[in-house]
Parts: sequence; structure tokens; C-alpha cells
Amino acid sequence: MSFESQIPIASSIVSRRFARRLALFYGSIFALIGCHLPFFPVWLRAVGIDAAWIGVIAAVPAVTRFTVLPVVTGLAERHAAVRGAMVATAIVTAFGFAVIGTQHLPLAVFLVYAVTAASWTPTVPLTDAYALRGVARYGLDYGPLRLWGSAAFIAGALGCGLLADVIAPKHLIWIIVAAGVLAALIGLGLQPLDSRKAKSPAVHGTSALLRDGGFLAIIAASALIQGSHSTYYVFGSITWQLAGLGGLTIAGLWALGVIAEIAVFALSPRFTLQPSTLVIIGGLGSVSRWLITAQEPPVAVLAVVQLAHGLSFGLTQVGTMNLMVRHVPLSAITRAQGYLAACGGIVSSSASIISGMIYARYGQGAYYAMAVMALSGAAIMWAARRAVDVHPQSAASGG
Repeated sequence: MSFESQIPIASSIVSRRFARRLALFYGSIFALIGCHLPFFPVWLRAVGIDAAWIGVIAAVPAVTRFTVLPVVTGLAERHAAVRGAMVATAIVTAFGFAVIGTQHLPLAVFLVYAVTAASWTPTVPLTDAYALRGVARYGLDYGPLRLWGSAAFIAGALGCGLLADVIAPKHLIWIIVAAGVLAALIGLGLQPLDSRKAKSPAVHGTSALLRDGGFLAIIAASALIQGSHSTYYVFGSITWQLAGLGGLTIAGLWALGVIAEIAVFALSPRFTLQPSTLVIIGGLGSVSRWLITAQEPPVAVLAVVQLAHGLSFGLTQVGTMNLMVRHVPLSAITRAQGYLAACGGIVSSSASIISGMIYARYGQGAYYAMAVMALSGAAIMWAARRAVDVHPQSAASGG
């Protein structure tokens, strides 16, 4: 076999190794989220922290998304250290949760959690940026890589839920810590991506990105469509419980949504539509989903509607990530991911507050506001579709 014929084989081996390790890391960080999201408030209550403090503590990650997160992603990109930043944030996150587990006073928990969240919230955007560099470098598809995160989220939530039945609630924090340690260890094995200098004056700085109308349209459309899930995330389970649905049924409805999301990620390499079209379909799928949910449908209809999560979240995510690869030079992709996450954090936080106010007065009527948000996101993407489906003139990568 000639030397030249060995090059594609070597490249394929490197590509598969990159994909496997990244899939494992996606799985580990989303398993941590699956443990944390349902059970961290349970631990807070178990150690004697009252509801008012729980509300304040729970708001910390959302605040760090649009304050600290863009700074971290910007620094990682400036120093061509995306992989290093991923590993560092994973290690600090695991250590932070371990320290939280030793604290029981509300103020102490709040302060340590704030530091932990400042490190934790940039991890997913950094990982997405690293993944998109690999997508461009090795000709991979984003969806099959990302689906392992969704699958691990379910596994983490179910696993932690099973353990919650056999251990005291005050020990739940150590399950979260264990998930964090696993993510940090897997992160150490991530494959470095060689740095390359940009060959042309592509979008680099903050001001250049924020002057790019196409980029602003991408993050605005994504934030509005994804932010339209706020009522569902905050009040979905509460509403179903008030309607008389049992815990197993509610868990099943949530699982249906994530399974549909996983299916979309798995099938995404076969999609032939433009990324902007995928986002528009995702937005319109959200509109339909929220309009039907607002009618308080029976559980059989609700189960079918939950499958629309594959469109409202999954298809929107796939389309958005493909747009980022096409529209944003890789030399700026990490910073761009930071802005995407920050914009999403602002919109989601605002939508949660607004939906709470509407829900308190009109109940399921809050979903109508979410439908308007999703429709606005789809309209923005429709108006900008010709501007965003373009490839950058050059790409630079690092990590």
C-alpha cells in the first residue's frame, strides 16, 4: 500500500476517534445536567434552605449565561484554547459542586454556586464550538454527535431518580458531583485540534460579529424559538399534575419529547433542506405545538404533541448549528457560540418571567405568548434566509 493511499485511512481513524471522544464528553456533560436539573432543588430543600433562597440560587445559571459566559468563550477563542477551556470548566465545575456539598448555609451555597455556574454554563457552548470545528475539519455531521447528549440527559435523570428512592435527599449532591468528575475525566481525553491562522480578514472581533446582520438574525431567531419553550419547561409538569396526571405519565411525556429530539439528531445527516429552512420549520412546529397545548388536550393528544419537540427544539438546533458553520468563520465560532448562548439566556429568562405572569392569570393561555415568540423567530429567519445560507470566505480553527 502506497503512502498516499494510507493518508485517507489515517484521516478516517482520527475522525472516528474525535467523534467517539466528543460523543462521550457530550454524554457526560448532559448526564450532569440530567442529574442537576430535577434534583439540585430537592437537595437544597433537604439541607434546610427555604423556598425564597432556592428561587434566588436557581436563577444564578441564567444570569451567568449573559454575563460571564461570553467573556469565557471570547478568551478561549482569543487564545486558541477551546479544548483547554472545556477541560478547565469541567474540572472547576466538578470541584465547585463538591464544595457546595459541604455547605448548608444559604449564603455560602449561593456564593459557591455562583462561581461554579460561572464555569459550568460556558461548557456546552465551548463544546458546540469544538464540535463545529470538528464538523468542518473532518466532514462530520453535528446531529449524530449531539444526540448522545440528549440520550445521556434521560439516563442521568432516570438514574438519579432511581438513586433518589434509595438514598437520603441530602446525599443527592454527591451524585451530581460524581457526574461532574466523570465529565472532567473524559474531557482530559479530548483530541486537540491543530491551530491554523486565518488567511483573510474574516469576522474576528466583537464589533464585527455584532455588525453582521445575518449573524444577528441567526441568534435572534434561535433565541426566540428556543425561548418559546419557557412555559413548557417551567409549568408543563405543574399543569399536568394539576390535571391529574401521575408522575410516571408526566415522566413519559417528557421522555417522548427527548426521544423525538434524539431521532431528529440521528436523521439530520439525511436532511437536504437549507439550514435556514430547517429553523423556519422548527419555528412553525413550535407555533403548532404551543397552540395545541394551550387547548389543554387529553393525554393521548398530548403524547403526539410532545413528539413535536423533535421539530421545535431538535430541528431548530440542527439548523442553527449548520448556519453557524456556514455563516461564521471558524476563527470566530467560539465567540459566536458565546453570543448565541447569551442571547438565548436573556430571552429565556425574560420569557420565563413573562410566562409566569401570564400563567398566574390565564393558566395555559401562556402558551399563546410562546406561539407568538416562535412565530417571530420563524419570521426573522424567513426574512434573513438569503443572507444566512452563505459559506464564509475562509475558515480558521483552533482548540
